[in-house]
Amino acid sequence: MNTPCKIGFIGAGDISLLHAAAIEHCSTAELAGLWSIDESLNAEKSEQFGCHVYESADALVADPEIDAVFILTNLETHCEYGQLAMNAGKHVLIEKPVAASVSELETLQSCAEKNSVILCPGHNYLHEPGLNRTHELLQSGKLGDLVAIYIHYHIQHPEEVAKRYPGVIRHILTHHSYLLTYLGGEKNAPESVSAMKSVVHYEDYEGEDLAMVNIRLGGGALAHFCASFAADDHSADPWTFLIKVIGTEGATRFSYRDWVENKPGVVHSHTWSAYEYHVREQTRYFVEECIGKGAAPLSSIEDAIVCQKLVEGAEMSANERKEIRVN
Repeated sequence: MNTPCKIGFIGAGDISLLHAAAIEHCSTAELAGLWSIDESLNAEKSEQFGCHVYESADALVADPEIDAVFILTNLETHCEYGQLAMNAGKHVLIEKPVAASVSELETLQSCAEKNSVILCPGHNYLHEPGLNRTHELLQSGKLGDLVAIYIHYHIQHPEEVAKRYPGVIRHILTHHSYLLTYLGGEKNAPESVSAMKSVVHYEDYEGEDLAMVNIRLGGGALAHFCASFAADDHSADPWTFLIKVIGTEGATRFSYRDWVENKPGVVHSHTWSAYEYHVREQTRYFVEECIGKGAAPLSSIEDAIVCQKLVEGAEMSANERKEIRVN
């Protein structure tokens, strides 16, 4: 790219810190400006990031200097602002969960096609080299037939932070779902889910702070998800964030605990370094490979639809206490 890709943020909450840092590390990108629903954040974050503040989302997307927009707002507004940006001809990256329903995802998909722009789901874990290697090993057959995938997440969140989110099924298991789709491939697409949920830590919380899900996959393999805001795992081999893939001829393991900074994160007890690198590589790939070279995102909006069906199936299963078909 001859000139940096100029990016605008719609939304300036905690996650904007990682996205701004990622853009700073990308020589082919520049953070041009932002606008936040929470107006109290505009001056603070624009000064911190050294960028312009727009008076509205409409003004941001109307700026001809802006090439791409990152949608970093609350889930319920993703579809609205995603369409706004794409209808203005901007390429768009939307933080996960990409939308609140399958119908909203289909609306975003149609909007991207109509405007001939790139729509990238913010499925950042897919940019972890160790997981890319696992994907390659599985798809090449070197691990044999898939037997099982385990994805565990145990990171305590303060209640005031958790209240910003709709519960761990929708907020955290979205990550698990797109990872399953990516690693398992079409042959191992999810068929049905059986889920349980609970609130074990918070006193005044509408969502769940603990959920476990079992998934039947098309190739005969099984998957198990766990997500919890309720507690950190302080055991000898902690399941802070852990992915284990077992095949008939091999296995792989990925853990956040392999990269830990002994300082608090924005909301967590420690800084799990890998996440920042996922976001950094996601930005580079979006700017240089997708916008610059025309490559497709590693995860498509069709994948996001599969994930949404899995998440909604898990919610239904937990509420109705029965196995739910998702495909």
